[in-house]
Amino acid sequence: MSTHALPTRGTSLALHGVGKVYRAHGRDVIALENVTLELGATEFVSIVGHSGCGKSTLLRLAAGLDRDHSGKISFDGHPVTGPSLERGIIFQEHRLFPWLTVAQNVALAVHHAGLAPAGKQALVQSRIDLVGLTGFERAFPHQLSGGMSQRVAIARALTGSPRLLLLDEPFGALDAFNRLYIQQELQKIWQQQRLPMLLVTHDVEEAIFLSDRVVVMSPRPGRIQRIVDVRLPHPRDRTSAEFVAVKRVLLDELGYHAARAPGRAAA
Repeated sequence: MSTHALPTRGTSLALHGVGKVYRAHGRDVIALENVTLELGATEFVSIVGHSGCGKSTLLRLAAGLDRDHSGKISFDGHPVTGPSLERGIIFQEHRLFPWLTVAQNVALAVHHAGLAPAGKQALVQSRIDLVGLTGFERAFPHQLSGGMSQRVAIARALTGSPRLLLLDEPFGALDAFNRLYIQQELQKIWQQQRLPMLLVTHDVEEAIFLSDRVVVMSPRPGRIQRIVDVRLPHPRDRTSAEFVAVKRVLLDELGYHAARAPGRAAA
């Protein structure tokens, strides 16, 4: 395990000196300050930190949903000036249209793509199959569990053929069992697609299970406090000594020193 940034093989997303200031109650509030981070072309990176540290704000900036910031953000060498289908985003709420079926919700991603009907149907079906929802094409959101609905959201994001996937606490509303299952499914998708992914999460174990690197954000103003490399083979064993050692480092960074057993030295 290392605690420095891994060299990237072909940069996908690059943030250099990024800052964000909000105006609230007549005063300026610094949400992000001097954030510099590069995401490799096939890399999975997670961002963790306490509430209010600017994790989700950083993701919105990377998605182009907010252009009012300092510093530079680029994707594949081009400035990020607004939202793009090249950068798919998945939120904590699945945001499915309740009056549309699974297949219809997924197809929204290619509604204006100019594909022939047969090609569109084949693409939608391939993404539904990828997230393990074969047979549920005609189901409506109210007929699905929370985990299944979130898989539909993932399928929809992937249908637009993004070159980067941004995930804003997408499993936060799920129960523990669904959460573990969807984490495993996302890991499979990442390994199959080799798509760079940037995940915001408050779950340290989730970050370790999925990521090549974990970025720890400091409290407001949000800065990068530390980057921890996770050099563990997949599939990862959450009970292994190596996994627990990485978890201890991250919890220490987040201020949870009591999580270390008495008499144990920090990793």
